[in-house]
Amino acid sequence: MSTFAPKTYQQQVLDSVEAYFKACHELSSPSIAFAATTERLWGRGNAYNPLSGFPPDMPYFCLRVPTGGGKTWLAAKSVALVNTHLLRCEYSVILWLVPSKPIREQTLRALRDHLHPYHTGLREAGPITVMDLDEAKSVTRATLDTSTTIIVATRQAFQVEDEESRKVYQSSGALMHHFDNLSRTQRDVLLSEGEGTERTTPCSLANVLRQRRPFVVVDEAHNSRTELAFEMLARFRPSGVMELTATPDLEHTPSNVLHSVSAAELKAEEMIKLPVVLETEPNWQQCLADAIGRRDALHKLADEERRAGCPYLRPLVLIQAGPRRAGVETLNVEHVKKELVTNHGIPTSEIVVATGDERGLEQIDAEYKLGIADPACPVKFVITQKALAEGWDCPFAYILVSMASLSSATAVEQLLGRVLRQPGASHRQAKALNQSYAFVVSRNFAETAGALRDRLVAGAGFERREVTEFVTTAKAEQDRLDLEGHSGRVVVRPVAITLTEKLDLRSVSKAVRDKVSWDGKLNTLTISTPLTEDEAEVLKASVASEAAAVAIVEAAEVSRTTAIEFFQTPAELGARFRVPQLALRMQGELQLFDDPEVLDYPWDLSTYDAAPSGDDITALGAGLKISEGGEIDVDAESGKVISRFLPDLQRDLGLVYQPEHWDEVRLATWLCKNLPEPSLTHASKQAFVAKWLTELLRRDGFTPTRANLQKFLLRDLLEARIRDLRRQAVSKTFQQVLFGDDAASRVAVTDQYAFEFQAQAYAPSRDYDGRFGRFDFRKHFYGRVGDFDSKEEFECACWLDVQAQQGRIQFWVRNLVRREGSSFFLQKANGRFYPDFLCQLTGTANQPGPILAVEYKGADRWVTADDDRLIGGLWAALSEGRCRFVMVKDKRWEWIEEKLPRSPVPKN
Repeated sequence: MSTFAPKTYQQQVLDSVEAYFKACHELSSPSIAFAATTERLWGRGNAYNPLSGFPPDMPYFCLRVPTGGGKTWLAAKSVALVNTHLLRCEYSVILWLVPSKPIREQTLRALRDHLHPYHTGLREAGPITVMDLDEAKSVTRATLDTSTTIIVATRQAFQVEDEESRKVYQSSGALMHHFDNLSRTQRDVLLSEGEGTERTTPCSLANVLRQRRPFVVVDEAHNSRTELAFEMLARFRPSGVMELTATPDLEHTPSNVLHSVSAAELKAEEMIKLPVVLETEPNWQQCLADAIGRRDALHKLADEERRAGCPYLRPLVLIQAGPRRAGVETLNVEHVKKELVTNHGIPTSEIVVATGDERGLEQIDAEYKLGIADPACPVKFVITQKALAEGWDCPFAYILVSMASLSSATAVEQLLGRVLRQPGASHRQAKALNQSYAFVVSRNFAETAGALRDRLVAGAGFERREVTEFVTTAKAEQDRLDLEGHSGRVVVRPVAITLTEKLDLRSVSKAVRDKVSWDGKLNTLTISTPLTEDEAEVLKASVASEAAAVAIVEAAEVSRTTAIEFFQTPAELGARFRVPQLALRMQGELQLFDDPEVLDYPWDLSTYDAAPSGDDITALGAGLKISEGGEIDVDAESGKVISRFLPDLQRDLGLVYQPEHWDEVRLATWLCKNLPEPSLTHASKQAFVAKWLTELLRRDGFTPTRANLQKFLLRDLLEARIRDLRRQAVSKTFQQVLFGDDAASRVAVTDQYAFEFQAQAYAPSRDYDGRFGRFDFRKHFYGRVGDFDSKEEFECACWLDVQAQQGRIQFWVRNLVRREGSSFFLQKANGRFYPDFLCQLTGTANQPGPILAVEYKGADRWVTADDDRLIGGLWAALSEGRCRFVMVKDKRWEWIEEKLPRSPVPKN
């Protein structure tokens, strides 16, 4: 596969990286840029944590992407952004670090494979060369001068105590030509050996890297986050460090999380299978039988879908067996395999064993072109003991079976990650094929569910606040005991009984004692937390009489049944929440209006507008100072010290990547090629760029040599100018199409295009944490509530919930911003409008009520919100009464009340 369309969240990650790189040059330091970028993106700036041992202002950030989110592809796509927007040079050295040798080999293969999406992503940076560390030890200067060079290595390979690492610091004749004709500035930064007159500078790979200022990509960064691991990177004078991980370190050596993707976003984008449906069964043979039954049912659904034209799918079961123990019978690999073959009639050809001793998966990969996913491969069961080989990945894995407790964290986390990936990154028709399954040999469902959630957080990178709803059960009786799964939405009534004899709790386990209390004076036993059947058996052993034992068993049953009151959200109850969207009629057919580019606007660059502005000339002057390393150290206006990291970096890169001598024509050709503007014809873009460049070179001090040196900055200035002109053209047509006299014939709001709020696809970047006050939201569509921007916005939400509790609103949702998989928007000419709240108003049994969109604006932002009011009003006006819109300020709740039903609809 040579093409790969990014999911919405993936494009947003890349947009965040680009925004940060641009801010690094626009603001006084990369650390300030990080706080400003996160503030602009997420509404709250994150503090910048410099890496110990590195320059405090080196660009350093982390992309947090859960398991199954495509971290490596994002890293490959980011290389072009590094060159264009951070380093501002045509070629660079990328030091790509991975946690282990198997992952290194897998990454090398994928990055070198011209048909792989990873390689395609890299190619956006232009000519590339991918090599391992051994090849890098003899890399030629010509290679580095004519291509972006990606060196893939393990982190361990650079540690001084490692034999392979020592060669990185040793002189090599193959590298001597890299050190010819170096300037004094370049030589002064190289590592040297010896003392005094005996001091020498080795022609080593380490010194080549110091010259080239590599950008460092740290894949699976949670495996590398130690001070020692990062200390070795500082020796190469990196231009920046980008981490990719599902589980960033936020405490000991905190990562700078620039963009955090949530599991709910992956679910909404059909990347992972959620929820994980958990079943516990104390009898291991029954547990395995249940898993086999589930697999067979899934396989039948997959076959039915395949006959209807869906892609091939053969659901797999991953079984974690127990270890062997001398003299003790355990549920080890051989035992489990025997059970499958003997008692279930599974052919041995359908079973593969993957352990340290038996590498069945490697044999499968060798025998079948597509490995275990090949339609010719018969395997349905994979038995392992600790963990599967690193890098093994098959979205056909659907079911995890654990023969032991979930305490073996590493193995369970890894296997759980294997069953989460959605085949083909696309939902299947059957709901059951969009879920993962876990069968665990256990008597305690609640404890097992909690452990499974812990594994999702620690291993798969899910957030603690979202993980509760991602582990569910198919058995209602088990669900009632999973109090954590209903956190915040469950009331447990204590159960008190009077016994005729005293209770002796000394022999009872602490786990059971913590759930009960005994009043010796009143002879009253109070059960404060539901007791399982097993726990009740333990507790009744502390009394002598049969009557007391029966009373305890009966009370325990009450504690886990009628004493538990669950509050379920509308989403959990299966309610549908669909909001009609704006659609445009194009060539007689309606299509969703989610991009102003679909408007038929007159757009042709005029050379009349092609001239650098005064701000452009100022930016070019400042950029020249930076490239020469001559920017002043103190800002004259603020008096603050300006970071010298980027000026020094630009100077170093300018010394090592000498641009060719280009004339005006060749430079104009390069600029055209590197300006991403698909809406323009090549001829119009070429004419505009040539005229703009000619006008620039007429000014004093601007020569083709200087322009070539600053071509990346020229590219950015031209891109900004073209974008501004295009925005003007789009805005003019937008007004005519959407608000002209015949708008109703071109624009519509129909049920043909509607955004649906899906269960388990709500992904706030931050949940409301009570900072503006406490309120028990009872009518929010989801259990989670996204954060509020102000106290007034929080009070608006409270008012809406009160109206809902009174029956005037069926339910409502805190709408999210820039979370396309879980938020509703209205497209504007220059962006998107995300109303703060969406409410499903009450209707009749046969007809749902209208949708009300509510936007709260502070008085300071009211004047600038005209375009939001216009598009919201248009949406409502074109909906034929199905949608309503109101913008509120100054707590004028009566403005919302005018849009609500006049009186509460009586409940049936």
